[in-house]
Amino acid sequence: MGQRFCAAALVPSGVTLERLDTTDTGTIMVIRGTGRTSACPECGTEASRVHSQNVRRLGDLPLSGRPVRMMLRARRFRCDASPCTRRIFAERFGDAVVLPWARRTARLDLLVFDLGIALGGRPAARLAHRLMTPVSRDTLLRAVRRRGRPNFPPPTVIGIDDWAWRRNQRYGTIICDLERRRPIRLLSDREPATATAWLMRQPQITTVARDRGGA
Repeated sequence: MGQRFCAAALVPSGVTLERLDTTDTGTIMVIRGTGRTSACPECGTEASRVHSQNVRRLGDLPLSGRPVRMMLRARRFRCDASPCTRRIFAERFGDAVVLPWARRTARLDLLVFDLGIALGGRPAARLAHRLMTPVSRDTLLRAVRRRGRPNFPPPTVIGIDDWAWRRNQRYGTIICDLERRRPIRLLSDREPATATAWLMRQPQITTVARDRGGA
């Protein structure tokens, strides 16, 4: 006999599910933190005195093809440490749940980042809309810039070509790892000296594939 479904398993660890509502437009989850205390972001002191609370509205991963909105009841604590200059602060939930001031859960933000890395701006925005997590192309690019590019292992077989920042006006150089089939570097122009300087810092490269263009 299969295991019984538990609605609490839908939320990230560190928070608990208070209420689950379904509407014609999606699913709403009301959640709150499980800890009795929270560390002050200024001095690190664990605070337990609650000053007030507010509700944060967060986007989350879709459920059964329907958009999900999380209503997070976030408490505001009083910091009693005498040397600390911050008297009241908002509850922290950890980077694996949601970042301070974020409007998306960490797991949705990771999906947005992966889409931006894999597809770029417009194509990723179109796919995100079909996945019921609508975000703009600018949001996707900001997520990529905020997290930074991933660390790639040093390539040994690369492909190199030019690409247009603006067609017929400004061009750059794209370098791809042909073994892993992914772009690894964009250079600001397509001058041979720029590509040569980059290649000089990559002595492990054994094979370079390029087009038949003279540059």
